[in-house]
Amino acid sequence: MKARGHRTVAALGRRDVAPFRDRLLHGRNFLVLHGDREQEGMARRKARSEPAGADTELDVSDLGTGRRSARLRLRAAWMYYVEEMTQNAIAETLGVGRVTVVRLLSDARALHEVRVSVSRNVAELLRLEFELQRVFGVTEAIVAPVSSSAADPTLPIGAATGDYISKLLRSDMKIGLGWGRTLINSLPFISEKQVSNLSVVSLLGGITKTRQYNPSEFAWQFSRLFHADCYLIAAPAFVDSVATKRALVERCGLKDILDFARSLDAVVVSAGGMSTDNTIFRFGFVSERERKSLIAKGAAGDLLCHYFDRQGHLVDHPINETVMAVPIETLTSTPVRILTSGGAHKTEAILSAMRALRPTVFITDEITATAVLALAKDNGQETS
Repeated sequence: MKARGHRTVAALGRRDVAPFRDRLLHGRNFLVLHGDREQEGMARRKARSEPAGADTELDVSDLGTGRRSARLRLRAAWMYYVEEMTQNAIAETLGVGRVTVVRLLSDARALHEVRVSVSRNVAELLRLEFELQRVFGVTEAIVAPVSSSAADPTLPIGAATGDYISKLLRSDMKIGLGWGRTLINSLPFISEKQVSNLSVVSLLGGITKTRQYNPSEFAWQFSRLFHADCYLIAAPAFVDSVATKRALVERCGLKDILDFARSLDAVVVSAGGMSTDNTIFRFGFVSERERKSLIAKGAAGDLLCHYFDRQGHLVDHPINETVMAVPIETLTSTPVRILTSGGAHKTEAILSAMRALRPTVFITDEITATAVLALAKDNGQETS
């Protein structure tokens, strides 16, 4: 699978798929059966003599007998991602229908047996990253490639976010997480690793109804990957009055979570726009009348359902007083602040969030990066 001329690397995790253990060594494309020790030794010697990562790599280690379905799944993934065979060709080779191949590939991704990383077009993407760092003063900017300006950037941004979080995590860490489509899409790309005493805090209350997925479950699903303690704000994202909010915080144990959030090492949040595509508006948690009144007050977007104007200032609106979330001032005092967002409809919201949060890390796609930089320039923001 290719993306704009970039090389694709597929890595398959440990699964029982064959009576032999198959291993692809670093370097050239080798598929070595442990039943042939002489061939394995030759492959190892050749791999050591050539640069690691020169071509596609596959690591399928400690494989046992397994079931036929697991063998088929891994064989289909190998043929598709490494040998770049079409789904029809794979179906013919394996003696199954094309629908079965589609399901096998989908299952392999869902079970984290396949991880895809794309070598980036360094020149253009690095230029955008350096420019984002210069203009907004972020410590690190990560720009994901997309196939076209019409493509949905949520998945590539989610992939980049998952990869970054995987490298960031360490034992004894306290991390706060927002929610939304971008963060949900990062889950398949988060690598499980051994960390101890990890604490996860959901930065925003929950929702009372769901459709295809529950965007507020991100922190809980994330914590399950690492068997971490998860602290939830056990309240809806919005309540009916300031008095209700005060009662929940002071009398129902939420104050302890908000206090704990002041000691976070890192936060990961996504900006929401003011279009009806925004998760909050799409799910109906803020009415159309309220959405229009927020826009009338100058709202450009939100962070954790706190609505900001273009300059990054909270707008004067009752919703900002009744949202059940960790306060923005708590986020801005956290050492590592990661903003991950993209999409043409979010350009103003992202610029607002950049000014409100002052993130240390910004993850987006190349189309959005270009648009946000242009908008910042139009607003007179040339340097950080």
